Amino acid sequence: MFAVCWSVKGGSGTTVVAAALALVLARRSPSGALLVDLAGDGPAALGLPEPDGPGLAGWFAAGRSVPADGLNRLEVAVTSGLSVVPRGRGPLGPADRAEVLAGVLAAESRSVVVDAGVPGWADPDGDTAAPVLAAAAGASLLVTRPCYLSLRRAVAAPLQPTGVVLVVEPGRALDRRDVDEILGAPVVAEVLVDPAVARAVDAGLLVARLPRSLERALGRAA
Repeated sequence: MFAVCWSVKGGSGTTVVAAALALVLARRSPSGALLVDLAGDGPAALGLPEPDGPGLAGWFAAGRSVPADGLNRLEVAVTSGLSVVPRGRGPLGPADRAEVLAGVLAAESRSVVVDAGVPGWADPDGDTAAPVLAAAAGASLLVTRPCYLSLRRAVAAPLQPTGVVLVVEPGRALDRRDVDEILGAPVVAEVLVDPAVARAVDAGLLVARLPRSLERALGRAA
């Protein structure tokens, strides 16, 4: 599986969803899984200290002087079967290197989950990696809450998701059927806003104590 998780609005829960999905896939797949962090908070969500290496940004900056398979030297082990490639500091571009990265990840024997955060489509100086990877992935998963502002932005986005991870919270006027109809993409998982998830992330225990509600929900999308 090669999946890219993205959102159109900050605070949607994309990083937690991507990290949890990678954990679920690592447990299910004999070859394990790889989390690629474009947004910058992946290691923290997994309870890891801030990496001090060059990260993905360093791989981009080095250009063709670094072989494509040199990416695996940036991996940080999380737990049995799961590694993360941290973002590092600096821009993630140019586009031709993003295309090389997409090819490398598509050829991976492991399941790959990319946390693309909020891709900067409207920013000409923004990172180019997120939209390139999202377009190349087998699963382009929009993480969103059922709110008018997020759905309005999603409809206007240049990338059509193949599926939606819906973050459900009480009191919203819109529901799954509305999201299906508005976006024209199926809701592949419904993640309930659960205090247990926030506690696990805040305590750095998402890996050791992945909340069952989150595991069950994302297991359907894996």
